[in-house]
Amino acid sequence: MDYAAEYKALSTEERKALALTEDLDPGYRPLLVRDQWSLVKIYFGRRVDLNAEEIALLIADPDQTVRITCARREDLTPDQVEACVQDRDPNLRYFIARNVRLTDVQRALLLEDSDPLVRKAAAKGPKPRRRTRRPGQAEMIR
Repeated sequence: MDYAAEYKALSTEERKALALTEDLDPGYRPLLVRDQWSLVKIYFGRRVDLNAEEIALLIADPDQTVRITCARREDLTPDQVEACVQDRDPNLRYFIARNVRLTDVQRALLLEDSDPLVRKAAAKGPKPRRRTRRPGQAEMIR
């Protein structure tokens, strides 16, 4: 099966639906994580079942919104959490500020952030993420 050719023929809406599907064929995963459309990667990035390589690719993505989606994950490595804490984008720092994987040192750093909303989020403390599953869809991080 030529996954790349089949994937290329899909519309953006079909790719988004594929990113959420419960029974995702593993041959599509490398294509979803590297899709040209950020929206597709955002949908894919909410899946609970991402592997370490997929998370690494998404958390390093140049698109801020893709990285924000990943900053909510509780399965980030310590290096990935640190990269988010040090990110130049205050929106990303805002979302990582509530991550349960933050160290006390990282939380203290975010409590002194230049952005008032980041400081406010860090002061609220860790927020465990909920998981949801709609019929026919994979389990997702909310």
